[in-house]
Amino acid sequence: MAVEIRVPTLGESIVDAVIVKWLKQPGEQVSRSEPVVELETDKVNVEVPAEQAGVIESHSRNEGDTVAVGELLGVIAAGEATAAAAPAPAAAESDATPAAQAVVEPTTEPVVSGANVAGSDARRTNPAARKLAEERAVDLAGVSGSGVGGRVVPNDVLRYTPAASAAPLAPAPPAAAPQAPATAAASIGPSPSPSPSPNGTGRDAREERVRMSRRRQTIAARLVEAQQTAAMLTTFNEVDMTAVMETRKQRRDAFKERHGVNLGFMSFFTKASVGALKAFPRVNAEIDGNEFVLKHYYDIGIAVGADEGLVVPVVRDADRKSFAEIEGEIIELATKARESRLAISELQGGTFTITNGGIFGSMLSTPILNTPQSGILGMHKIEERPVVVNKEIVIRPMMYLALSYDHRIVDGREAVQFLVRIKELLEDPMSLLLEG
Repeated sequence: MAVEIRVPTLGESIVDAVIVKWLKQPGEQVSRSEPVVELETDKVNVEVPAEQAGVIESHSRNEGDTVAVGELLGVIAAGEATAAAAPAPAAAESDATPAAQAVVEPTTEPVVSGANVAGSDARRTNPAARKLAEERAVDLAGVSGSGVGGRVVPNDVLRYTPAASAAPLAPAPPAAAPQAPATAAASIGPSPSPSPSPNGTGRDAREERVRMSRRRQTIAARLVEAQQTAAMLTTFNEVDMTAVMETRKQRRDAFKERHGVNLGFMSFFTKASVGALKAFPRVNAEIDGNEFVLKHYYDIGIAVGADEGLVVPVVRDADRKSFAEIEGEIIELATKARESRLAISELQGGTFTITNGGIFGSMLSTPILNTPQSGILGMHKIEERPVVVNKEIVIRPMMYLALSYDHRIVDGREAVQFLVRIKELLEDPMSLLLEG
């Protein structure tokens, strides 16, 4: 009995996807639950598994096509592939191990197969790393994985440099053809610049066209939408990080020994944000038509820079979590983001967002709202600067803070007081145990 391969439900508000890669070709054998096609959505990559064992009978859509939820992708026929029906595989493919149990959400990674990896060296990798390796013609068999469980992640591909001895010797250049003498007409005036080919791939082309991924297109659309639909404004303040840094220094070793995670800055800022959101609830709200939706829970989005662009996984109920729980969850979500393993559910929702440009060296910025949220906090680089304390000039580790907010729902007075409240909580970390 034949079974149809259809685009699964992809999550709230996601109605279509792009076919990134067919993992199984017509005539190839497939096991039940083995991934057969990889889809790229606005937020994550999704592998669609086979609902039964059999043979891929046909593909209804091609790689690069946009497909809607429920649309037919292909057909799996019952039975086994025959030598006549199945395409002749490469030697490296014949020993490839089929992928382990997979689900619609990208919680498992496919086993790399194909000409790049021999069966005995097959390893787990994520879709982004595999795609990058294909684009750069990198042999994954020689790439060491630094991800969880030794999986290959995009940074491993970017860092990979083949041994010089493995590089084939370049053929000797052909002898230069004798140059014809310049004519009188050609010798007058400067020589014209060679024209690049229309598709930008000519020898003298200085431009390159790179297709925007589905995720990058969505990021671009959402950023423009945020600026066009919200009355966005940014207010600034600065915080003395002395107390937070001293607390971390005193508690760091004991915290790591007890909880198994480092005591970072993000847990302090998350707790301070929760305390300020409780004091100014409209920063934790959103607009729905002619109503404010006030949210009495605190799902804090943490912006993470990934290869495919910025993603914002969410720490749920941050007000109910300890410092250790927040730190552990942020580390887990950030690791998943960089390895393209985030589930759609981990990106949905969120009532307030924190973004840290300071880890890249940013001194000051105006973050853009993560709509429909009404506020986003921007952290920046800690710099030692001279400040006046008790009428004396002292050197303190200072950080600029930025709060972008939707002026339609949050007044300027509230925004300023919200940021002042975060400053007060951070400069007195013990208060976070009560207020945060």
